[in-house]
Amino acid sequence: MVALMLTVKLVAGENASDNQIFAKLSSVTSAELPAAAAELIKQSAAEDLKLTTIAVVKAAVGLNPAAAPVIVGSIAQSTPEMSGIAAATAVALVPNQMVAIAQAAAAAAPSKAGLIVEAICRVLPANYRTVAETVANIVPGADKEILAGIVAAIPELQGNINQALATYNGKMPSLNAVLSQAAQIQSASGTLALSAGTRLGVSAGSPVGTPVIPVTSLPQGPSPAPPQVPISTTPPVINPSSGTTAPGGGHDYTSP
Repeated sequence: MVALMLTVKLVAGENASDNQIFAKLSSVTSAELPAAAAELIKQSAAEDLKLTTIAVVKAAVGLNPAAAPVIVGSIAQSTPEMSGIAAATAVALVPNQMVAIAQAAAAAAPSKAGLIVEAICRVLPANYRTVAETVANIVPGADKEILAGIVAAIPELQGNINQALATYNGKMPSLNAVLSQAAQIQSASGTLALSAGTRLGVSAGSPVGTPVIPVTSLPQGPSPAPPQVPISTTPPVINPSSGTTAPGGGHDYTSP
């Protein structure tokens, strides 16, 4: 662990301002920056965790945009529950590093794969397939959580994904197969407009380091009740987070 001589303890009820966070992070070297960012978040009071994560990522990425994936990975490893917020904030600032950021977040917090996909897809919904497949490659076996994350972020895709799953007669295919089939269904039924930043008020192409993310609009994590995804043309309805079959019979939802 990098030795840091920082007085960064955030006590309960204390909100560190963006300027204070920037000052603390700018006092360390580039090599120490990811660990310093993670430490600030780790020491934050629980009620300030989300706001602190947003402010820390904005400051750290602003100081060293090229280090965005490492910064997010360090935060995700130290505070896994903030992996989605950290990844989404960084992606909004440096969208050209979306894949590397998704990889770093998923590798550091594999149990949060669905949350990471959902958070990034809220920022760049048009890139949902790339995000999903990137995370799936890092976290094998998380396909159901990833599909739930996509649908939570982009509800318009639920019908296409449901139809795609229904063609596999109760078996869970690969994520790539589901998304490819869903894309074909989408193409046949008409174009679905998914503009970058539409869910966060983020302007695509904003200058690196520009604090363009409204705090109140950031992704807040997975929906309390993940969307139901039916996998056959008859009654069964499947919850992609748990794989259980709702009352009504039908085929079992088997893991990949």
